[in-house]
Amino acid sequence: MRLPHSLDVKKFDFALFVVHIPSDFPDLPYLARLLDEIPKERRVIIDCLGRFNDTVRVERDFNHLEKLDGHQDREWVEGFQAVSDLILQPTPRPLRSDVRPFLFHAFDPAAVLRSYQSPQEAARVWAGSNGNAKRYGLVYVGNNWQRWTQMRPFLENLEPLREEIGPMLIAGWDWDRRPQWDIELGLHAADVDRALLARVGVETQEAVPFDTVTPLMSQARFSPIFHRPLFNHLSLVTNRTFETFCADTIPLLMLPEDVVDSIYGADARPLVPCDDVAGRLKDMLRRPEFYWEAVMRTRAHLAQHHSFQQRFKDGLQAQVNYTWSKCLDDASGTYGLEGGIPWSAPLNGSFDRGRCLFGYGVASLLAAAVAGAVGLQRRQASGS
Repeated sequence: MRLPHSLDVKKFDFALFVVHIPSDFPDLPYLARLLDEIPKERRVIIDCLGRFNDTVRVERDFNHLEKLDGHQDREWVEGFQAVSDLILQPTPRPLRSDVRPFLFHAFDPAAVLRSYQSPQEAARVWAGSNGNAKRYGLVYVGNNWQRWTQMRPFLENLEPLREEIGPMLIAGWDWDRRPQWDIELGLHAADVDRALLARVGVETQEAVPFDTVTPLMSQARFSPIFHRPLFNHLSLVTNRTFETFCADTIPLLMLPEDVVDSIYGADARPLVPCDDVAGRLKDMLRRPEFYWEAVMRTRAHLAQHHSFQQRFKDGLQAQVNYTWSKCLDDASGTYGLEGGIPWSAPLNGSFDRGRCLFGYGVASLLAAAVAGAVGLQRRQASGS
């Protein structure tokens, strides 16, 4: 389905740039047209990766690397400043005083795959007491980009529990082997130890379509949430931060405690294994009702504080339209993000064609919602 769109930017109220990589900015002449015909004060940038900062390196993670995108930190900063004075980042604590916090991603209560009346009911289904045991003990969905420093100790802790947990699955790009380009650039951004995966009994598969992520996580008793080291340092949230709580699984919050408290609330603390992953999972297997109560209370907290309605309360109807609008598109080529995927076939950009995140019509509705949420008002209607 092709959504209605327009290149008549004079009729636009706002221009919204959702930026992960350089190609997320429109190509010329479209960018020039936007800059010429929409005033700077009516342009908004959502900086999803913390690009609008000096270079930040955490472990082997980074927000700028010339080897990959060819741009130094000052180019990102000056480029953003040339486009907009209103720059948002999905973090409650931006490093820069000229950045406004706006979490952008949110929790959708209507997307919860299966709701329960009580923790006892949830635990019975989860344990398979009705004869419908889950296929996996654990499923993680996410690409192998700046994840191995967290994934390795996590799996090493699970190795003694291999039989108790059951089959494990990791779905995403480059878990089967370290890609050659990462070796050639010396990044160590996609390290992996196939021997460890085999020893723990982890099955791997390629990335899955966006609309199958929640159902896949729901096939497991547990599903961990990791934020890459840079995101932990900058307190950046992603769609997976909230999406995992829509799945019929017990999320394992492999996150700093301050992030857990600020996003999920105090009721989520039992879902944080800390350094004793094996001990916490043993306890979850022994008394699942206690942990399902934590899941259900955390869902209620997210619905109250981090729903789309709350996030876009001044642009509710636009956001509802955005959420349910669908379009088809080729793979974005974006890599290393929650849900972003590279082209499977570099010479065929349509190989991964499927449901896209944004279309022209969708983006214009989203722009109105974001603008309302951050205090911008629509222009008065003209005679045209």
